[in-house]
Amino acid sequence: MRIRGISAPFDQVNYPLISLGFFEGETKLRGLSKALDGYINGLLAEIVGRKEFESDGDRISILHSRGKIRRILVIALGKKDEYTSDVLRSAAGRVTRRVRELEFTSFGFVLDQSNSLEDVQALVEGSELGLYTFDQYKSSARKPEVKEMGILLNDRTLKKSGQVIAKGQIIARSVAFTRDLSNLPSSDCTPSILSSHSMKLSKRGKVKVRVIEEEEMMTLGFGGVLAVARGSHEPPKFITLEYSGDKRGGSPIVLVGKAITFDSGGISIKPAEKMNEMKHDKSGGATVIGVIKAAAELKIPINLVGLVPATENLPGGGAYKPGDIVRFHNGKTAEILNTDAEGRLILADALAYAQRYKPQAIIDFATLTGACIIALGNVASGLMGNHPVMNQRILNAADRTGERVWELPLWKEYKDQIKSDIADIKNTSGRAGGTITAAAFLSNFVGEYPWAHLDIAGTAWTQDATPNRGYNQKGATGVGVRLMIDLLHNWKSLS
Repeated sequence: MRIRGISAPFDQVNYPLISLGFFEGETKLRGLSKALDGYINGLLAEIVGRKEFESDGDRISILHSRGKIRRILVIALGKKDEYTSDVLRSAAGRVTRRVRELEFTSFGFVLDQSNSLEDVQALVEGSELGLYTFDQYKSSARKPEVKEMGILLNDRTLKKSGQVIAKGQIIARSVAFTRDLSNLPSSDCTPSILSSHSMKLSKRGKVKVRVIEEEEMMTLGFGGVLAVARGSHEPPKFITLEYSGDKRGGSPIVLVGKAITFDSGGISIKPAEKMNEMKHDKSGGATVIGVIKAAAELKIPINLVGLVPATENLPGGGAYKPGDIVRFHNGKTAEILNTDAEGRLILADALAYAQRYKPQAIIDFATLTGACIIALGNVASGLMGNHPVMNQRILNAADRTGERVWELPLWKEYKDQIKSDIADIKNTSGRAGGTITAAAFLSNFVGEYPWAHLDIAGTAWTQDATPNRGYNQKGATGVGVRLMIDLLHNWKSLS
């Protein structure tokens, strides 16, 4: 969709549909809303303050007008004192979907709330993501596409809006790319195919992509990845992505993403119900690839490395088994008690390998534990780590982007729970504190480097209790991309 900022009298605005938002209890028109009301002969003034706008952003009223502007879409934005850019982002997603349902191919959005650049970016992201569809397997035709949106701004904001609009579109399209990878069925996104999608990032020369094959993994001692892969006919892949945005050659931030392209649970097989959703167990890896894509296109002045271990977890004849001992890249060993606790095994190799880059920080993303859904539902991702300053920065980025995160403790007592009688550690300690003990397992592979772990099991795709946000469609959410880009844009040295 083409998006542009405009500032012009409404008799010169060539859009058949205009949208705008109102806060609950708002009774006065001002700014562009007042100018629009004058152009449509007071239609807006008649409905402002009605009970229908006492809503949190999910109610849209449609007004019919005459002349060039034939429809007015008015969306409720909730209480003014509860307003954030994420409210606008969600409202924008709902508006663009409604515009498509009405079969308009272009429209204007009056941004009267604050005219801040943060709101401009949120509006762009929400509008693009609201139109996201994963329909490549549909045989029926879909509604006509919305081809253009004009954001009506005051002159002061308009002057600075161009770069912000471009940034919002890059981020939104990277989120959509991440969603596509996660939504692909495992038959069409094996580790090899995921590697091919990653290789596309290297075509423009901004990202260097290399795939470590099974034979090299044996040499490197990637015992975790190789063990999980043994039950599948599909060979594992270890995808590395490098983006060099810091011309001074500073130490990179290493992003690690779990990419189990399908998780049956292995020998410790999962229940059949909702096993189809385990195509999303590659979401952590998809997020890392999407972040690298966005950072490169935005030319963020920082060095990044992405590490994505990719494999299937299946109960084939060669599958690893409960009771096995696995040795990882850093030499540590783990006793396997449950083969469905496989994500931490492939992450262990990747986290240990990350240390060779001498990073300034390591951050991993993984749909790691069902326990995180029990703890936090489908509202927030779980955060654990060894560096309070970095954890707080991630929490701040979460507040700014609306991608909610909640910090859980990582105390010594949790690390004691995963000690093994016959190996260094065991890959599960049971149900108690399962999200935290999984992070405790990972902490054995990061050395002394600043490290944060984000468990996105409850937020990577829409589930029963996922909040109804207008920019999320059913399926993958692409969680973590907007969060990380905000963090990287505001990055400061941890030393």
